[in-house]
Amino acid sequence: MTPSKQKDLGSVVSVHGTSGVFLQRAAIVTILSFFFFMAMLVVFYVRQQVIYFVLSTAFLIVYIFTLIGWVMQRRNTVSIYENGIGHRSFVAAWDEIQSVKADPKAGITIVKTNGDSVTIPKTIADVDQIALIIKNHLP
Repeated sequence: MTPSKQKDLGSVVSVHGTSGVFLQRAAIVTILSFFFFMAMLVVFYVRQQVIYFVLSTAFLIVYIFTLIGWVMQRRNTVSIYENGIGHRSFVAAWDEIQSVKADPKAGITIVKTNGDSVTIPKTIADVDQIALIIKNHLP
């Protein structure tokens, strides 16, 4: 978000990042995949069968993709300002928001008066509180 857009919305009231539950799940998958990767490498060293090398490679791929996803989720934040809201490249003042729809499965969909929209996923911490704050600022 550019500083000029941030300045228009006032000072930051709160910032909501990815929920700890989702980060914890990713951390567990990362640890387990790395453990199985190392275990399959040891078994490959002992038994010298290619299938164990293939298994270790598969666990390495799971490990790498889980780490990439974990890093990407850590950057996923919603910023609430005095005069608006921002999520990634989406920035809207309170008076620009046309509608807000909270879906228990998908998250929060915000539609601006010019037609732009964004969906804030359920993986964001306090997503219900964010929906309530937005609805309180709508006319």
